Amino acid sequence: MLDKNFVRENLEFVRERLAARGGGYPLDELMAADTEWKGVMQRIEELRRRRNEASEAIGKAKKEGGDTTAEQARVKEISGEIKSLDEAARAAEERLNSLLHGIPNLPGATVPPGHDETDNVEVRRWGAPPEFDFAPLDHVDVGTRLGVLDMERAAKITGARFSLLRGAGARLERALVNFMLDLHTKEHGYQEVLPPFMANSASLFGTGNLPKFKDDLFKVEGTDYYLIPTAEVPVTNIARDEVLDFADLPKKFVAYTPCFRSEAGAYGRDVRGLIRQHQFNKVELVKYADPAKSYDELEALTHDAEEVLQRLGLHYRVMALCAGDMGFSSAKTYDLEVWLPSQGCFREISSCSNFEAFQARRANIRYKAEDGKRGFVHTLNGSGIAIGRTWLAIMENYQRKDGSVTVPEALRPYMGGLDAIG
Repeated sequence: MLDKNFVRENLEFVRERLAARGGGYPLDELMAADTEWKGVMQRIEELRRRRNEASEAIGKAKKEGGDTTAEQARVKEISGEIKSLDEAARAAEERLNSLLHGIPNLPGATVPPGHDETDNVEVRRWGAPPEFDFAPLDHVDVGTRLGVLDMERAAKITGARFSLLRGAGARLERALVNFMLDLHTKEHGYQEVLPPFMANSASLFGTGNLPKFKDDLFKVEGTDYYLIPTAEVPVTNIARDEVLDFADLPKKFVAYTPCFRSEAGAYGRDVRGLIRQHQFNKVELVKYADPAKSYDELEALTHDAEEVLQRLGLHYRVMALCAGDMGFSSAKTYDLEVWLPSQGCFREISSCSNFEAFQARRANIRYKAEDGKRGFVHTLNGSGIAIGRTWLAIMENYQRKDGSVTVPEALRPYMGGLDAIG
């Protein structure tokens, strides 16, 4: 969340940066609630001062043998008023925080202006689209014909937007997980963690998923547990309510987890195949960074995710998201988009973001320097990368005329030397 002191002292700047995101945000309500809260707190402080003075006077009068009845009655009256105002202060603070929690992060200075995905800016691209001497099929047809993808039985088992992988298809999924984890741990310097696949509401609040995106989550009935929408949630919260040694920054983590999303806001979109599933696997990269170096860390994290696609030989591009297309918690985001021959276009396969102190303030993740100075770390995360979408990109980009699919060379050691599925 934003620092309310910063908002108060830089209201017009905050208003301008939020306007770049589009939509209306209740800044005037926020400031009114802030003024109300401060007014109540000032009144409480004044009454406490008067009560202390009265208590001192009572003590002095008692020593001198004087009558303190009137002063004691006054102290009782002041205490009652303070108690009433304490309740009013709590209500005002809850109102203030409720408004503050619903305001998104400010777009960074280098974020492109714009309203939606049509205003995103291409930064670079790598490779070239594959050339076919036949009409390429989409991944559902390729996988179904090979017997490695079964959408029909997955729907029978659970419902729409679930998948069942078989044989070499299941092994390819596992190979991708192991390949990505090895790359990020052995060559990019991330520490592997295996976090819980459920998280409590405090963790989801810390990353900005709650309360705003509650409808996108699957909640375990009768508990405070939610199935995680991404490993970003549990991994970012590893250091919740902790103070890190500044000398240890950056701290870099990588995690494989299944992810669960209701996709409440995506009704009717990408209903075919693996692009938008309720359950999918992902390898996630998370960093705690020195605030002065977090944008350098974002560039490095993005390149780490890109290297997965490069080693798999998949054509992609990097897009800088405009202010109006960024996620709630993000200060700057790059999307990696992979080429899908069946659609003749690029589709998102990874999103890499710097949240600055927005998440750290919500989750209370701080650092302490040698000189004793404390502050909030900057948090970053990115898909390193989405397994299902990588699986389907391989199926489409490496398909052959005879219906088989070439296994990218980087994955063959993880596939027992298999060079093709078919």
